Amino acid sequence: MPNTSLLTQPFEFLSKLEQNNNRDWFKTNKSQYLEAQQQIISFADLLLAELNKTDIIETVSGKKSLYRIYRDVRFSKDKTPYSLYFGGGFRRATAERRGGYYFHLEPNNTYVSGGFWGPNSQDMMHIRKHLQQEPETLRDIIQSKDFKMNFGELQGEQLKRAPKGFEVDDPAIDLLRYKQYWVRHEFDMKVVMNSDFHLSIVKQFQNMRPFFDYMSEILTSDLNGESLL
Repeated sequence: MPNTSLLTQPFEFLSKLEQNNNRDWFKTNKSQYLEAQQQIISFADLLLAELNKTDIIETVSGKKSLYRIYRDVRFSKDKTPYSLYFGGGFRRATAERRGGYYFHLEPNNTYVSGGFWGPNSQDMMHIRKHLQQEPETLRDIIQSKDFKMNFGELQGEQLKRAPKGFEVDDPAIDLLRYKQYWVRHEFDMKVVMNSDFHLSIVKQFQNMRPFFDYMSEILTSDLNGESLL
């Protein structure tokens, strides 16, 4: 691989877009966007190829992983039409592998995250009952040295009080209040602009695996440890 980051051109485009976030400018400079987008597709293809070496991913291509740059402004106070980042996500394959990987590419705000952003009510209750019965395993994961070094702490919106059906003084209440369970790692720009930055992203995706694998175990087994699949 040449010693040039695939993100150089996309980031230059995003910097220009930040100063000209309107449809007329975008239309005039559409060719620059398409060139930048192609670089991002190539970058996402590298991510997918590496990720598939250690996991099984349902997303079929880097292109399919990408989110649209066009913002939905119908219900937003911010009416600027375009996002100032390139982002995408990879879905793990089969019911045995839960969780999703997300990458966010933006000058001075590049990060990866992963986890469970919107569990349905059935899955949420299942997670909480498991954590109520055995909170120690997840606590060991999120309190480990590696987890804290890479992700800091468990992320996700939380209830202010105990969820319905649980007591506020439950020993596992710190975990039961979560409505989402996810992690995040931010990158310094010096790392981001390396030609092998995709490997740094995949490394952090791999660092998520103990968390992902345990949550997958919860979601695919009943309270007695029997498989639900």
